[in-house]
Amino acid sequence: MAAQTLNTINQPLHSFRQTLKSKTFNPQTIRCRKTTTFTITATLRAAVIGGGPAGSSAAEALASGGIETFLFERSPEAAKPCGGAIPLCMLDEFSIPSHLIDRKVTQMKIISPSNLTVDFGKTLKPHEFISMVRREVLDNFLRRRAADHGATLVKALVTSIDLPLSEKSPYIIHYISNNTQNSLAVDVIIGADGANSKVAKSIDAGSYTCAIAFQERIKLPEEKMQYYENLAEMYIGNDVSPDFYAWVFPKCDHVAVGTGTISSKQNIKHLQCAIKNRVKPKIEGGVIIKVEAHPIPEHPRPVRVRGRVALVGDAAGYVTKCSGEGIYFAARSGRMCGEGIVRASENGRRMIGEGDLRREYLRKWDDEFFATFKFLDVLQRVFYGSNAGLEALVELCGKEYVQRMTFESYLYKKLAKGNPVEDVKMAAATVGSLIRSNIIGREILMR
Repeated sequence: MAAQTLNTINQPLHSFRQTLKSKTFNPQTIRCRKTTTFTITATLRAAVIGGGPAGSSAAEALASGGIETFLFERSPEAAKPCGGAIPLCMLDEFSIPSHLIDRKVTQMKIISPSNLTVDFGKTLKPHEFISMVRREVLDNFLRRRAADHGATLVKALVTSIDLPLSEKSPYIIHYISNNTQNSLAVDVIIGADGANSKVAKSIDAGSYTCAIAFQERIKLPEEKMQYYENLAEMYIGNDVSPDFYAWVFPKCDHVAVGTGTISSKQNIKHLQCAIKNRVKPKIEGGVIIKVEAHPIPEHPRPVRVRGRVALVGDAAGYVTKCSGEGIYFAARSGRMCGEGIVRASENGRRMIGEGDLRREYLRKWDDEFFATFKFLDVLQRVFYGSNAGLEALVELCGKEYVQRMTFESYLYKKLAKGNPVEDVKMAAATVGSLIRSNIIGREILMR
């Protein structure tokens, strides 16, 4: 029956595609089965699955470029558990209004396994800060903006996707909305539906390693909330995470306290108890107002583009090692993909193919960000995994040059250009820290 339905759609769709360069045609409706109605237009039609920063940014770019766009989001009221830190460059690049920012963090403390504390914000300039947002606030704003630019918001659960029978026949999206099964025919799909992406599964994009993030939002007494007015804390050590870090990030009237791990997912609640114990004097008297957990990808998927389907954000695996940052990269990948489709389709006037998506989206993404992701991957391999390595990392973070390079790269999303002399000094300091922490020395003795 599915094949018969697709054939019914494909015949008129092919004739419409011959006239895509003209925008004067009225939509035509094709009825398949008794309950399904497909509307075929003379312009490219796109579906974006997932309404977070990646999906909303993609939908806004598509709709702004003249492409008929449908943005699917299952739970607009929900919020992904997330530290909520976004870099300075994102405010201007994505026109994020200041009223969405809960806190402007100008102090960042990193606390080692032995409770060695380093102030990591000494090199911030007067105008620089890290923005803290609540995901439910940011995501809702980005979705509404996509709608303002012409995207159709669909509150629905996507249940399955039928692949096309030919290069120019449509994808059929099956979804449940208001307890009713519906279907929609589209030319191109952007999967922005997170680590457990249905879109990725539908195109056999392969699997990847996922961490799990666990977070509690805790409303603190006013006097204790003042301590976190513009301060964020990162705690590292095997007690709070064997391969990641734990955090205390300030929000409007509460703090987000959480941790993440790849190798010890079954112990995530024990790790969460450990971070709460380490910060106990600072959060004592607080009330838990929300508990959240979510998978976070650890590396890009083996396949990010197949046919006329592209993956962005967490669905593509765009979360950095060491920091676990993903909001900016989600929004940037979504916009980059949407704009690439607009260019390749000539504002929706021509059909696109896999080659277009690879050229206009995937290649541009890898050219711009591959080095950043690779560098942070190496950094994590060197320092994470043992308390000795983490002690060495915190020691290095106390150096002003390391802080300046880190913040320039983080705030503006470009690998900072270093000073050759300072780079040599930093390399020597790194080796020294590792030796003092017994990492290199231990490996030499084992040989």
